[in-house]
Amino acid sequence: MKQRTLTITGGKLVTGEGVAPGAVRCVDGLIDAVGDIAAQDGDEIFDAGGKLVAPGLVDLGVFAIDKPAFHFGGITRAGLMPDADPPLDHPARVRFAAQSGKPDFWVHPLAAATAGLAGESLSEIALMREAGAKAIATGRKWIADSGVMLRLMQYAAMLDMVVIAHAEDSAIAGNAAATAGEMATRLGIPSAPKQAETLALARDIALAEMTGARLHVRQITTAQGLALVREAKARGVGITAGVTPAHFMLSDLAMAEFRTFARLSPPLRSEEDRQAVIAALGDGTIDVVSSGHDPRGPEDKNLPFADAASGMAGAETLLAMVLTLVRDEVIDMPRAFALMAQNPAQLLGVEAGALDMGAEADIAIIDAEAPWVVDSRKMAASAGNTPFDRQPVQGRVTALWKGGAAIAL
Repeated sequence: MKQRTLTITGGKLVTGEGVAPGAVRCVDGLIDAVGDIAAQDGDEIFDAGGKLVAPGLVDLGVFAIDKPAFHFGGITRAGLMPDADPPLDHPARVRFAAQSGKPDFWVHPLAAATAGLAGESLSEIALMREAGAKAIATGRKWIADSGVMLRLMQYAAMLDMVVIAHAEDSAIAGNAAATAGEMATRLGIPSAPKQAETLALARDIALAEMTGARLHVRQITTAQGLALVREAKARGVGITAGVTPAHFMLSDLAMAEFRTFARLSPPLRSEEDRQAVIAALGDGTIDVVSSGHDPRGPEDKNLPFADAASGMAGAETLLAMVLTLVRDEVIDMPRAFALMAQNPAQLLGVEAGALDMGAEADIAIIDAEAPWVVDSRKMAASAGNTPFDRQPVQGRVTALWKGGAAIAL
């Protein structure tokens, strides 16, 4: 059945140029016109009522697909990490994952860099690309063998695929649950120095520079790590950096009272590092903010802090947390949506993430001032393990379209 043409009027369009009144017309699932335009006869008309009209978010690096949670957060696409059971290290699994969310949510699988994510031998990356893999990922772990990582980067450069890496030297991090420092010492939690991040990052930057590969480090959480990224970008290395809201909203003080919802990977850092992340968001060093969506139930979280699984349910809070940066004047609104939509879409190589003519009509209507309270007991995710439980926030999605088709919220 042919889709009816949709025109969204009466809103404030969020584009790379700024925020301005205008309309968006969607034809056959694509954006046909943007700006000072009028609806045509026969169009379905949606009045945005002065709210923001923004691209649907593209969440780069999630560990589970919870469609209700993603839709609540205005997310229309996600890059799925390969850490499934079994891992996404085979073309058939990648193909299945790529079809799993359609039609109202698109999953972009990330190919496992190594067989079984064991870090030992490269997986069939080219075949997985043909099956729908949009990038290559090392998963939750760092590849310790530098020879394997070198071959991976050489292969990725040849295929022109981004390598999405976890930057944490496993020999130093071990089974640590916290960053070494006063808080970990007071709580008696096994910890590792934050240099686990910088050492891993320094090696991967060197290999990316050597091979010409494109490297995206999914989470950079320390001042020293961000300094390495700045220096590498200045030299022309093809590196991009990401972070999740936990590392710009929280420091290791959130671990007080052994709150396992604050057990994350990488672990929460010092207040100095948190401020460095905020500065890096402001100056452009960080390119992507993703949710790190990793729902964990009571069986994984109701344990002693050191034994609890790391991870947070982040899809529903991503937008609201990034909007705090806009209200604090760290970034402006166009930059917020570059971080959450445009840049991750570009890394995945998909025509989305911006209100551009010809792009997929993935569109969110957002009331940036709407107040609500994060409540772990009421989350749409399969588990409510959020470090932001009971926190008042602002910013909610009031309407959402995927490919021009309305999604019930």
